[in-house]
Amino acid sequence: MREPSVIELSRSALRQNLAYLRQQIGARPLLSAIIKGNAYGHGIDVWVPLAEKCGVHHFGVFSADEAERALKVAQPQSHIMIMGYLPDDEVAWAVDRGCSFFVFDAGRLKAAVGAADKLRRPARVHLEVETGLHRTGFDETALEEAVDALKEAGDRIQLDGLCTHLAGAESSANYLRIQHQLEAFNQITEYLHNHGLDPRWRHAACSAATLSHPNTVMDMARVGIAHYGFWPSDETRMHVWGKNALSLGSVQQDPLRRVLRWRSSVMDLKDVPPGEYVGYGHAFMASRKQRLAAVPVGYYHGFARDLSNLGHVLVQGRRAPVAGVVNMNMMMVDVTDIPSVRRGDEVVIIGKQRRSQISVSSFGDLTRDLTYEVLVRLPADIPRIVVG
Repeated sequence: MREPSVIELSRSALRQNLAYLRQQIGARPLLSAIIKGNAYGHGIDVWVPLAEKCGVHHFGVFSADEAERALKVAQPQSHIMIMGYLPDDEVAWAVDRGCSFFVFDAGRLKAAVGAADKLRRPARVHLEVETGLHRTGFDETALEEAVDALKEAGDRIQLDGLCTHLAGAESSANYLRIQHQLEAFNQITEYLHNHGLDPRWRHAACSAATLSHPNTVMDMARVGIAHYGFWPSDETRMHVWGKNALSLGSVQQDPLRRVLRWRSSVMDLKDVPPGEYVGYGHAFMASRKQRLAAVPVGYYHGFARDLSNLGHVLVQGRRAPVAGVVNMNMMMVDVTDIPSVRRGDEVVIIGKQRRSQISVSSFGDLTRDLTYEVLVRLPADIPRIVVG
């Protein structure tokens, strides 16, 4: 059965993004692809094999359920790192499956040691420390106890990483706060070293930090939004891309390519005489004889009802405005000025069509949603397919 819409994922765009990111961080640091939030809406089940074919074999997820989804499709040589939610009674599952995981409280560290004892294999942990974000991570007092516990655990614990999360690297307003975090992180590194604990990887950088603060990359870059082809913020884009363009003395093409394209098709066409209302209520009245196309995508599919009489789609490379209220499973768009439209014609909701484009940011600006929000709200049951 054909679905009402499809999300296409471009292999060539991902390859270009990874090449650009590798150019920024150099050859040595590990690039961990962050796939939380259903791979930022791109679909964990499709994204992991796609990324593996593009040379990525380290993935970061938020929770154990995401790790389980990734493991089902990942190659044996790929590794899954759980950065957030992992109940103590699921720690043994993570150890058994070879996943590493962030440890940021005494309870999880104790559970890790217990699981290692039970399974007779080391638990791979990343010690998360508090450096100024005040979210999760061992603070100064708790860190002393954690270090004692790690030393006592011996080879039952494999210290894969020492990590922290930076406070708003996408904005220059946080520059001093980030520098203070780095200073604190370096002091903690020295403290661990003095106690005979040397992690395999030190990591703090997300996409924004990787691009704007290269000194934060260290041994690993946890790259999320950027490897999908999006800038973490307009400020990051202007700082990095704009600076490079100015140094070269010319306007340069955006080095990040959007991997995702969301398309549907024209389901039906309707001619509406002037003065007639369209759809529910009185939200839209035809001002002239208008031709409207029915598109089988609505707010159930992630096209917000707030885009009623406000959003646009692309048909035959031209913008067609939404006419009336966006329904649960469909919407009407005005194609009066595109007279050659036929049933079955492609409708692009996000992405390029011919020389026109509807970006995720422009899509989200209309509803004041962040790019991140628009992406992760794309329903998981929309099919994702890989294209060239």
